[in-house]
Amino acid sequence: MKYLHSMVRVRDVDASLRFFCEGLGLKETRRIESEAGKFTLIYLAAPESPEAEVELTYNWGSEEDYGSARNFGHLAFQVKDIYATCAHLQSMGYTINRPPRDGHMAFVRSPDLISIELLQDGHLSPQEPWASMPNTGVW
Repeated sequence: MKYLHSMVRVRDVDASLRFFCEGLGLKETRRIESEAGKFTLIYLAAPESPEAEVELTYNWGSEEDYGSARNFGHLAFQVKDIYATCAHLQSMGYTINRPPRDGHMAFVRSPDLISIELLQDGHLSPQEPWASMPNTGVW
């Protein structure tokens, strides 16, 4: 058996690509547009593990309510510097819902409310402002 991908539905392709590509550093590997099915599939992967992909599914013209996405759980990514990654996402306007107070784990949500867990490769010592930053919202 070989793991292929996880799929999440998105409402706004541009906002989702900004978050996943500019914010997290994933790269688009391929895209499928289906006129007949009225959908777009966009596959993304981390440069360090291109075999494991995230599939963004955009259903053209859909008004479906995807809810708060709490039923999905989360996607997890290992990062080289959790503080730099969180600072970068914050500078782009994203809320760090669970700051990396311990130097190891943080949570942020995508524009479609998908919870993203960030895990430090190794361990960093607690640093301010992260160490004393409270949780915000849910993740």
